[in-house]
Amino acid sequence: MSSTHNHSSAIPNELGIQLRAWRDTRGKSQLDLSLDTGISQRQISFIESGRSTPGRHNLLHLADVLDVPFRERNTLLLAAGYAPIYAEGGIDDLEMKSVRDALKRMLAQHEPFPAVVMDRYWNVVMTNDATQRFFNSFIDMAAREKPRNLLHLIFDPAGLRPFIPNWEETAKSLMARVFRESVGRVIDKRTKALIDALLAYPDVDSAWKVSTTADSTPVIPLSFIKDGQVLSFFSLVTTVGTAQTITTQELRIECMFPLDDATEVVYAKLMKQAGMR
Repeated sequence: MSSTHNHSSAIPNELGIQLRAWRDTRGKSQLDLSLDTGISQRQISFIESGRSTPGRHNLLHLADVLDVPFRERNTLLLAAGYAPIYAEGGIDDLEMKSVRDALKRMLAQHEPFPAVVMDRYWNVVMTNDATQRFFNSFIDMAAREKPRNLLHLIFDPAGLRPFIPNWEETAKSLMARVFRESVGRVIDKRTKALIDALLAYPDVDSAWKVSTTADSTPVIPLSFIKDGQVLSFFSLVTTVGTAQTITTQELRIECMFPLDDATEVVYAKLMKQAGMR
């Protein structure tokens, strides 16, 4: 029994358009995709042209090979007439307890340095105590509306921006990161809206959306100035490697580390002043 249902129409439907877009995004020809999946090039062509609809197993196999994020896989399934299978819930849901507990341990282990957990759109969903104390030494974090977005916090002239000595360089590198670290390397509507909001801040150039060779350097420092002293950090980003839900796949843990010994000394004094034991 065939896993593909044929239709007489040859007009590309939403599924065909989406599959073609993902194939183009990944830089694969129909032949490439056929070789990678074992699904015939003719069948892939029929799906893209709207002449056939794949069975759910084959559709998920295509999505897996094309590295389609879970959120967008649900969209593909709906376009093909199937129910979505990837759940999306909040980080506080009961099903997320084991992941949440693991994240809390990671954040606590990173003390006394800042560490945050963010969602796909750079909204901060969890922090350790060091993060609160460090950022509060610059601005009143309680006055910032939740969810607090790390990018808005850095781009906003009323946020951390005045305390970042190399702000333009930092903003450029962060904009490049938005593109580079998007889930599945895809800019969806909400990510585009976030980018547009960042571009609306004063002195932000739309040309910053274009990556350069410098954007691929192994360490991009993030510096802050406090009482005339510069503190320079770099970050390591961790993701959930065995994600089975949209929520877990889109989480990112960002841990900040001092870039040099001088920063570590100044940071320790700053945290002591902030009351960190």
